[in-house]
Amino acid sequence: MINLLFSVILAETTTIMFLLFNSPLRKLIISGIDMAKRGRGPIVVKTVASTILVVLSSSIYSVFKFTRKTDVDDAAPPDLNPTEQVLFAKHLLESSLMGFILFLALMIDRLHYYIRELDLRRKTMEAVTKKDVKFPGPEDIKARERQVDTFKDMIRQMESELETKIKEASSSGATVEALRKQSEGLLLEYDRLLAENQELRNELQIIDRRVSHSAAKKDS
Repeated sequence: MINLLFSVILAETTTIMFLLFNSPLRKLIISGIDMAKRGRGPIVVKTVASTILVVLSSSIYSVFKFTRKTDVDDAAPPDLNPTEQVLFAKHLLESSLMGFILFLALMIDRLHYYIRELDLRRKTMEAVTKKDVKFPGPEDIKARERQVDTFKDMIRQMESELETKIKEASSSGATVEALRKQSEGLLLEYDRLLAENQELRNELQIIDRRVSHSAAKKDS
């Protein structure tokens, strides 16, 4: 397994070297990574990375198990026999190699991403250069500044008009409120006058009845 890990590290290191320097194989490697990131490629890569991570965790656990092995009687430092020393060195080497493999894989992924971004920006700049895009000169900048000043004046004028309208609306609202209160007072006064009129009518009817009653007595 150690030979396989060394082979993977060598392959990843070679890939990184080809990605760092511009060469004919660089485009081929980038195309291969692009194909690996399509379809089921990401699932396969994640599965392999998860498997390596699980094996790495197991190796690290074995290393810690050896380091924590102590004499139960006097708690002396770990005294490993030759077989355990070989196993300890094997697990430690495997853990280091697998961690380095994951680190190199992450480096390859980031290098591929940044190379793609750089190519995209370069193509964009070339397209802009080919189209002969004219950048604004001093006169255009001054004209735009004048337009901005004009728009600012229009905004200030609209704000002042808005404030005037708000004040008029508030004053009209106060006038309406005063008229409403005045109308309520008039209605109350009208109700009072109606009540007094009704009372006067009742009193007049009573007086008429008394007068008619007294006149009837005199006639009799």
